[in-house]
Amino acid sequence: MTFPESSSGAGRAAAAQSNKSDARASVRRRVLPLPRGRFAWVTGVVSTVWLAFNTVFWCLLLFPLALLKLLLPFAAVRRGVDPVLNGIATAWVSCNAGWLARIQDVSWDVQGNSGLRYADWYLVNCNHQSWVDIFVLQQSLNRRIPLLKFFLKQQLIYVPVIGLAWWALDFPFMKRHGKAALRRNPDLGRQDQETARRACAKFSLVPTSVMVFAEGTRFSPAKRDAQGSPYRHLLKPKAGGLAVALNAMGKRFRSMIDVTIAYPEGAPSFWDLACGRAGQVLVRMRQLPVPPEFCEGNYSGDKAFRTTFHHWLGQQWQAKDDEIEALTAPARTGAGADQARAGSTVPEHAPKPMRG
Repeated sequence: MTFPESSSGAGRAAAAQSNKSDARASVRRRVLPLPRGRFAWVTGVVSTVWLAFNTVFWCLLLFPLALLKLLLPFAAVRRGVDPVLNGIATAWVSCNAGWLARIQDVSWDVQGNSGLRYADWYLVNCNHQSWVDIFVLQQSLNRRIPLLKFFLKQQLIYVPVIGLAWWALDFPFMKRHGKAALRRNPDLGRQDQETARRACAKFSLVPTSVMVFAEGTRFSPAKRDAQGSPYRHLLKPKAGGLAVALNAMGKRFRSMIDVTIAYPEGAPSFWDLACGRAGQVLVRMRQLPVPPEFCEGNYSGDKAFRTTFHHWLGQQWQAKDDEIEALTAPARTGAGADQARAGSTVPEHAPKPMRG
């Protein structure tokens, strides 16, 4: 948090107090006396065991209610059971996030996650570089907005324990067919769209945050070059998932939360996170209004609508690419973390955030 300069000294006093609070938060963040350096792998093993235990514990509470919802598939039952399921999942996320935050060597710098409402609907769009992104998003938004619901690959339903948990929480599983398969059978793409629509219909019953990684896969320079992406730090965005969510639930969404995650020291792996060496993590969020025209258009059948939608998303993506460039520039030039925080100004051409 920063305060404007004040000749009266009040601003400087507030800034000093804020800096003290930030320092205390940084000290408190790493409170678990676990090994570092060459023995960081011990921390990784302990973290993995803890996360597995925590997952099994909360899933034992989750599954009986999920079975009840399966046996009684009525909207009234869903309205009563889903908030309890989401509450269990939120507690699970809180325990995971609390542990991981307290073993990191470096505090995460998160800005823009204030002014949100837990009892409302949100559409969240974020760039994607690593599995760590999910933990970063959960840490940054947990209990500030409803539980994040992701669009997942169909294969992930077979992940032991957690695959069933995702199913119980109504996470939509998408087939995500390749371009060659879609050319042979265009109906395959429509099947995924229908899956997304059914999921969004369920989400409309209780406050939900629909999470979309518009790139569709994790970024890498090789993937960027292979697809000819015009961006430095992003793949080309896929608009279909966003369009379906807006069409199905657009009028429900309070706003769209545009999230940018940057790793100035390079994207960490899950093992890096578990070992407490994720490094510097910079998160920037903006609330954007949901364009009302995107709540009613026909993305698949209206070429003019698709063109307009792609232009809107492209503007966001260019702004995001510029912001990542600014956030990571200090690391590339040898400047410090303070300059990274100061260099996170959103470009002028970015879509304007909501006010109030």
